[in-house]
Amino acid sequence: MTTASDPVVVVGAGPVGIACALLLARRGIATVVLERHREPYALPRGVHLDDEVFRILQALGVDEKFAPMTRPMPGMRLIDGRRRVMAEFTRDTADGRNGFPPDSMFDQPDLEGVLLAEAATVDLIDLRRGCEVTEVVGRQRPAVRYDDANGASQVVDAAAVIGCDGANSLVREQLGITMRDFDFDEQWLVIDVLTTKPLDVWSGVHQICDPSRAATFMPVTGNRYRWEFRVHDGEDLENLTSEATLRKLLEPWMTAAELDNSEILRQAFYIFRARVAHTWRVERVFLAGDAAHQTPPFVGQGLGSGFRDVFNLAWKLADVLDGIAPESVLDTYESERKPHATRIILMALAVGWALTGGQGRLAAPRRLLLAAVCRIPGVTNAMPEGTPPLGHGPLVERRGRRKRLNGSIFPQPWVRTLDGARRLDDLVGSRYTLFTRGPLTRDIATRLAGTDIAHIDVDALRCVPSTSSSPLALLRKHHAHAVLVRPDRVIMATAVTQAGITYLLCTYQRAQRMTPIGVAV
Repeated sequence: MTTASDPVVVVGAGPVGIACALLLARRGIATVVLERHREPYALPRGVHLDDEVFRILQALGVDEKFAPMTRPMPGMRLIDGRRRVMAEFTRDTADGRNGFPPDSMFDQPDLEGVLLAEAATVDLIDLRRGCEVTEVVGRQRPAVRYDDANGASQVVDAAAVIGCDGANSLVREQLGITMRDFDFDEQWLVIDVLTTKPLDVWSGVHQICDPSRAATFMPVTGNRYRWEFRVHDGEDLENLTSEATLRKLLEPWMTAAELDNSEILRQAFYIFRARVAHTWRVERVFLAGDAAHQTPPFVGQGLGSGFRDVFNLAWKLADVLDGIAPESVLDTYESERKPHATRIILMALAVGWALTGGQGRLAAPRRLLLAAVCRIPGVTNAMPEGTPPLGHGPLVERRGRRKRLNGSIFPQPWVRTLDGARRLDDLVGSRYTLFTRGPLTRDIATRLAGTDIAHIDVDALRCVPSTSSSPLALLRKHHAHAVLVRPDRVIMATAVTQAGITYLLCTYQRAQRMTPIGVAV
């Protein structure tokens, strides 16, 4: 039987699973992480993350260790079949609205190494490798059966179970959860290469919009490079991985001598899919990461969506286990994350079709339409930053003309302090935060003192000069006097006047009781 002292069991020790354990540990929640592989996966997989995800790494306490292993990405070029540039979508490589470069390239083994090293320093995290999970028993009071590294059968009782065990999730199978399939299955050949010297290429992402073979080329970090080539139906896979074909595929970017002196780190075929689980939670058992959703890579949000899952779930689960919030707060995990992840998948499908789709009759008109759109003034500077806001729900006030900020991520500037410049989140911690334009009244300050809400007067913030991350400029732009920000940096509610701050405090109380927004407290 589950007790208050039982750990949360995380199934899967990939980046999402370890991030989940670290987030829970920062709230004082013990975890047991069960991983079937005896060693971390050494080959490259994910290569891109955005500044929202980098901000999550900051919450994990690993951003400064990981940053030197990354490279800001300056944007994307669309290349036609003759390798001519059709358009260039630029990205600023300086710190943006979240306190990090808008897009960064990295090598996944580097990220996993940093996360695992951090987890090894935390007593509350018990990572058990070589453990094959065989059954999840119970739902409200779950237990996990597994075979340990010696083949012995073990059982661990859990306060909750979080399945971060990938696209072929056993936890999802145990729950009997099926997937919504968006009818997208494409096979691609992924090639990772380590060169002895940097290649003479532009450092952004190259999207090759060639109907004969769509492809993507990305300088990663250091002298690591990645190519992804779409495989046509019925194509000879053995021939595609032959040395002759490899040279032909890579010759637009590498000379024969450069290829001869390089190391092929990986040639692998992957099926890009678009699927989302119909259910993400069954009582105290949850799905996260690829266990809950799989997206094509065309907007670079596969791994990032998994980090967003656990960032959304961990603080809510910790509040419930600490007795701060009712069990019903856990319902908001699926209601917030599932629509958001689905929108990302649909966005990836749309971008993928525009950039690589149309192998048949639609190829020529698609290519002409794309070229025409790219010639429209301002289009190449209109590359959106950030993911869509969360929709209205128990923990997000309804958006409106004066409350458009609700559901979006609050910006993070660098702030001048007596200890030097620091990012805003480091001053706030993992709490609700009330940001106001101006000081609090004595009455509001007294009420706030009885809560765990932090308060920041944005008028008094001494921000390092920035054009994109000033909280004061944001509130002024949206005619807001104050906002209430959740522990995951999502703006929960907005007050347009000082008197509205009382409403924000009531909103916080409703969140603790899970009373619908708009009902008197």
